[in-house]
Amino acid sequence: MLPPQAGDGDDVPTAGDPVYRVRVRGTDELELVWEIIQPHDQTEHFPVSVRRRIGLVRLAAEDRNDRDLRLVYGSALDRLFADTTLRARITRQVAGLDLNESVGEQSGEKLGELDKRLVAAALPGGLGLGLTTTQGLSIGALIGLLAEKDGTTLPLSSWGAGTRRMAALEIASASRLDGGIVTIDELERGLEPYRLRKLVRSIIGDAGQSFVTTHSPVAIACADDAALWYLDTSCRIGALPRNKIAAQQQRDPETFLARVAVIGEGPTEAGFLRYLLEKAFAADPLDYGVRVCDGQGNDAVLGLLETLAATGLRFAGLVDDEGRAPGRWATLKGNLGDRLLQWQNGCTEQVVIDAIPDGRLADLIRDESGDLPGARLRTLSVRLGIADRELEAIEAAALEKGTTLKALVIAAASGNADEVAEEDKATRKEWKAHGKIWFKSGDGGRELAVKMVALGAWPAIRPRILPLLNAILLAAERPAIGTLGL
Repeated sequence: MLPPQAGDGDDVPTAGDPVYRVRVRGTDELELVWEIIQPHDQTEHFPVSVRRRIGLVRLAAEDRNDRDLRLVYGSALDRLFADTTLRARITRQVAGLDLNESVGEQSGEKLGELDKRLVAAALPGGLGLGLTTTQGLSIGALIGLLAEKDGTTLPLSSWGAGTRRMAALEIASASRLDGGIVTIDELERGLEPYRLRKLVRSIIGDAGQSFVTTHSPVAIACADDAALWYLDTSCRIGALPRNKIAAQQQRDPETFLARVAVIGEGPTEAGFLRYLLEKAFAADPLDYGVRVCDGQGNDAVLGLLETLAATGLRFAGLVDDEGRAPGRWATLKGNLGDRLLQWQNGCTEQVVIDAIPDGRLADLIRDESGDLPGARLRTLSVRLGIADRELEAIEAAALEKGTTLKALVIAAASGNADEVAEEDKATRKEWKAHGKIWFKSGDGGRELAVKMVALGAWPAIRPRILPLLNAILLAAERPAIGTLGL
């Protein structure tokens, strides 16, 4: 496929782009025929001489790339030297070695006796030892690169898997012309993260084309200037638009490697879902390939979910209703069904806290030690404009202002700043930050889920969230459940 031109924007090709196809087929005589199919469907022969000039470099997941470190026909080392007579000269020189001098006296006598027996049997005589080769084995295969480490010279083929693969790639790159093609299977094999990052950057900066398969989140995260394609469980392949997944690719690359990716709108939803999924799976959901990810906001998660919905990847989502893009959310819900839960007219904090009985609100505020944390009480007093941080004083002030303690807690926990004038940016920023003191974090979302159960809100919320949990279980090929047993 023709590479994208500068200024094209998204480099994902469209269905109408002209392409050249390479085809290899078997004939009735069990021979392989290589062909190039042009965009207008005319077929041309693809000779081996042209294939070699393209400079294809292939690093497989197994140790076959070790041949590129040896002087065998077609190896990267052979292509680097580009000397058709080198192997022949080495063979002649090695064949001229007199190995009989290395034979001991006793072995020499046995060799002489064998020579007499052969001559007596009318067979060739004059026996001696020398280096020989057979079909499929050449002396050139014994010639390989040596490298020095800590004063000791070792065959490069005896070094670690990652070193061997990177060395083979460097040899091949040195021997090919610009515009060559590199294919690498399981790029991360044998490499530490820092070396993997260096290799990815080197590949991206190369003038040719590279096709890489990987299961490494490190490789995906640092491939920020490459096209990311997926292969789903139904063996369908497709592209992920870079402009729509770039942020998630950097923040949580394992999103695209999980068996099932569960996208929470923010850290609250992510922590909230992790707790519930642990109960649903009766284990860590990661053990079943289910990864809960932070989608970083309503608008960002909408674009991400829409992109994932166009693929064959398995995913689900939990989001707030912020009143924006209702049509897009409705379309997405129609496509995903129970795999998407959007709270109606509110956020996770509002839905859960609203279901907690008024008499248990003090327990909602308390920390793990059972104390009333001053930081949370301060967010309530600040919103009321009072100095007293005692819960009784806060509740009385809320009644005087015509509101309730529950409404006040919901506003603080969700970081609501609607009551502050737009021009008072400092106060609005302070009020929005109140949510982090409550449940706007991964741990806070988990705390909210635990208290939802402990404080009696679960029965009211169960009918709304249980379909989502079951959809995630089914996507992970686990049986649905009727209850969490909380």
